[in-house]
Amino acid sequence: MTRTSKADRDAVFAAFMSEATPSLMRTAYLLTGSTDTAAELVQATLVKAYAAWPSIRPETALAYTRRILVNQRTDGWRRTRHEVAVADVPDRPRPEDGTELLRHDVVRLLRTLPEQQRKVVVLRYYQDLSEASTAEMLGISVGAVKSAASRGLAALRALPATTEGGIR
Repeated sequence: MTRTSKADRDAVFAAFMSEATPSLMRTAYLLTGSTDTAAELVQATLVKAYAAWPSIRPETALAYTRRILVNQRTDGWRRTRHEVAVADVPDRPRPEDGTELLRHDVVRLLRTLPEQQRKVVVLRYYQDLSEASTAEMLGISVGAVKSAASRGLAALRALPATTEGGIR
């Protein structure tokens, strides 16, 4: 077994970080609904991933890091669940093409879901993970994933969307 130097490990981690950060940011944003909170969550996730980096297999690094992100979000939610959520107010006008409006609406609608349903919906339908992978990542049964996904999607469908056509 060959040993790699710290500089080599750091270079590999830096390359992984550059490649994985956009995906992690999108997932964190959908879980939190806030760009600032998502950035903090991703940073905390990458710190934990760096600490565990020598034991992470390259082929599972993104999945491992995504699991850290979800666990970090859960831990943060447990600490702050008594806080009152305040909706983000956009600081710039939305573009005429409606893309920003749609993104804002999706995040707004996801915020209405309970934490577990939100995590399942984001992992199943945004990250396109299987039911088994989602269950493993969240540490719940496949049946619980199916139930949370079904309830979450039903709740989202019942809410009015502000864009034309709504959510189907």
